[in-house]
Amino acid sequence: MGLLVDGVWREDVSRTKDGHFIRPAARFRNWVTPDGSPGPSGEGGFPAAAGRYHLYVSLACPWAHRTVIFRKLKGLEDVVSMSVVSPDMLKDGWTFNSAEGSTGDAVNGKSKISEIYLLADAKYSGRASVPVLWDKERKTIVNNESAEIIRMFNSAFDAFTNVRTDFYPTPLRGEIDRINDVIYLNVNNGVYRAGFATAQEAYELAFRNVFDTLDEIEQTLSRQRYLVGHAITEADWRLFTTLVRFDAVYYSHFKCNWRHIHEYPNLSNYARDLYQQPGVAETVSLAQIKRHYYFSQRQVNPTGIVPVGPQLDFSAPHDRGRFG
Repeated sequence: MGLLVDGVWREDVSRTKDGHFIRPAARFRNWVTPDGSPGPSGEGGFPAAAGRYHLYVSLACPWAHRTVIFRKLKGLEDVVSMSVVSPDMLKDGWTFNSAEGSTGDAVNGKSKISEIYLLADAKYSGRASVPVLWDKERKTIVNNESAEIIRMFNSAFDAFTNVRTDFYPTPLRGEIDRINDVIYLNVNNGVYRAGFATAQEAYELAFRNVFDTLDEIEQTLSRQRYLVGHAITEADWRLFTTLVRFDAVYYSHFKCNWRHIHEYPNLSNYARDLYQQPGVAETVSLAQIKRHYYFSQRQVNPTGIVPVGPQLDFSAPHDRGRFG
């Protein structure tokens, strides 16, 4: 793995401080809006349009997976085109190697995600991460922050889809934001803070935060079907992409092994409920998920051996219908 420094690909450097994993902030923060006016951050000039924008993702990455789900749920497959990188992320970072499971890059014809970043900024410094929302017209990156891309997909393209489901409704935004903050820190990023820790104390702190928060969510889900009441919101999909990877990867690979998700009655039924929502199963590739983590992350799994198991059946019946 590596990163770009002033436009030059370099070997990876430590991403920890005192043994604690540090996730860098996304650098491109513009927004697609219905009329092209500026969004909450960045500059304007990115109006919603069919066929103008392209999404670069990994099916293995939970952050990119969020955007794939929203593109599917909002009916934007014919509005925003998409390329999938290979699950293998080694010395060249994310690549478009079709022999390793990538769709290739039909928009810019590049071989690596890092080259997409250099198209946007020839002197870019930072990690070449996914997802990337690309503007074909201005030939630049609009945004590479998944939390913001899913909000664009939720509402900015409403003129081009018949799907009117709102996953970030105004009356619930305060509670959704509160839950997102807790889950991001302690679960979504918490498993990485445990798995990439380089000191025992840092690992154990992250580990406790993961399972303390999962215990709290389990109790919440004993009283209601979803995180914010009886309708699916953005908060549920942000949690789902971690839950669907947990037993296959995070339990063993990241040493988050206090409990499997299948040992939580409410969380496991809830995960199956979300997986079985129309179109969602198509976005989940456990084969690419396992391949990426176990094969690519050699600092955690030096042999690169990908486990055959576990046996997981997200299509099994769930009991969440009892909440109506």
